[in-house]
Amino acid sequence: MAVYKELDSKYEVLVEGKSGRRIKGYDGSLMMVEVYFENHYISEKHTHEHEQMTYCLEGTFEFYIGDKVERISAGDTIYFPSNIEHHCAVITETGRLLDVFTPIRKDFIQE
Repeated sequence: MAVYKELDSKYEVLVEGKSGRRIKGYDGSLMMVEVYFENHYISEKHTHEHEQMTYCLEGTFEFYIGDKVERISAGDTIYFPSNIEHHCAVITETGRLLDVFTPIRKDFIQE
């Protein structure tokens, strides 16, 4: 068992004034990350070996997955298989997502 406290998690700026993240916890093969978006930010297209489940905490987003576009809002969830190109745009002024990855994103961990 593991407990992760909000006060122990560090906010990491990804793009100044646009995006950041806070690792909520990880252990074994799972990782949970809260991602913050501001100013109608559009993320870059990317792929990764990890499966990803994203829960929208706040705001409205458009996700671009291959040639498809899916719109989600607070309370909605979207799943990405591994190695599929995707990116998103926050449609509202701000938004927050909760990403769950398996296996963990070692590239997110700062020692």
